Amino acid sequence: MSPTFGIVLLICIGLGVPVAFALIGGPIAGFIVDDKMVFLQTLPRRIYSGIDSFPLLAIPLFILAGNLMNTGGITIRLVDFAKVLVGHLRGGLAQVNILSSVLFAGLSGSAVADTSALGSMLVPAMERDGYTRRFAVAVTAASSVIGPIIPPSIIMIVYAYVMNVSVAALFAAGIVPGLTMALGLMAVTAYIGKKRNFPKAERRATVKQASIAFKDAIIPLMTPVIILGGIVSGVFTPTEAAASAVIYAVCVGFFFTRSLKLSHLPRILAETGVTSASILIVVGAAAAFGYATTLSQLPVKVAEFLPEVSSNVIVILLLVNVLLLVTGMFLDSGPAIIILAPLLGPALMNFGVDPLHLAAIMSINLTIGLATPPLGLVLFVGSSISGVPVSKIAREMLPYYAIHFSVILAVTFIPALALTVPRLLGLY
Repeated sequence: MSPTFGIVLLICIGLGVPVAFALIGGPIAGFIVDDKMVFLQTLPRRIYSGIDSFPLLAIPLFILAGNLMNTGGITIRLVDFAKVLVGHLRGGLAQVNILSSVLFAGLSGSAVADTSALGSMLVPAMERDGYTRRFAVAVTAASSVIGPIIPPSIIMIVYAYVMNVSVAALFAAGIVPGLTMALGLMAVTAYIGKKRNFPKAERRATVKQASIAFKDAIIPLMTPVIILGGIVSGVFTPTEAAASAVIYAVCVGFFFTRSLKLSHLPRILAETGVTSASILIVVGAAAAFGYATTLSQLPVKVAEFLPEVSSNVIVILLLVNVLLLVTGMFLDSGPAIIILAPLLGPALMNFGVDPLHLAAIMSINLTIGLATPPLGLVLFVGSSISGVPVSKIAREMLPYYAIHFSVILAVTFIPALALTVPRLLGLY
């Protein structure tokens, strides 16, 4: 099969055609040009079978759980708990922003949800406390990429489905890199805070205040424990864990925080449906595109091409990371994983790269693309919340980009960062 389908895909993406339509349009054009109409007839079935998967049911369930938690008053409790822990430091609210992203990551698994929920609350608060609005948005965007790295993670579910990797093992592989990124961002924030003389709380929280904040936060913080603990112990599958998270979120919202009302449910369900549909239609379209790549033997050709570039696995991994970074600047992480993972996976495994290690590299790298210009989604969300232009947010984020890229390199060349926890838990 000719490379027409790939060329059409790139042209469509360059013209701004929605990714789902570009993924479907490429194979259609390729089959027509190559006069393979018999394959064209099978595309609808390929799209449907790409979505008709029990593991993918975890995606709408995790999105629903995150929406329920956010509406149920969980976000403000997590922020209050973070204030107790780090609010007394120089640049305390900026540190609170980062730590809140770590805590919120265990609930939503989405960088966009993190930016929207925490940004709406913390950006105005930071501005009132003496921070520039541009810096407040930059901290929010920089820390929001932790969301899809620390479990649960929607991006990792998509990767696990596409590449047949254990969801539980991939979830566990993101814990150390996510925490490492958070510590790096906090260290840079401490340096900037000292240099710019950012404000800090006059005194530490009292023991009573700390105990109240912990009591308010402990129930929501049990969500990632239930999810990962249940999967590791074999009590339920990742999809069943997502369903359990929904049930737990409903109980927390209605009976613990009492902030969730029946009148909220239609809006929550509608938002969940729209978000889930936008992800799953891309997954289905990617199945059609994958069908075309298989017929064209493109993965085999990539596997044969890489050794011609270099026989040094370090050079290959560096080039792959550059490719992923550039791709992440122009394409959302989900579609990028769906397109690139089947092409690069087999080739890199021939170089001896561990499948789970590769999964962690790709997931983390493409997640960071959500915060990089020109098309980083969280930059636009932050801009819409604050009114700060995307270019100014990106310029303020330069020190944080250094941490992002350092974590990518560390995970790439120190596989233990990603593989130790899954092995300790017996998941890999």
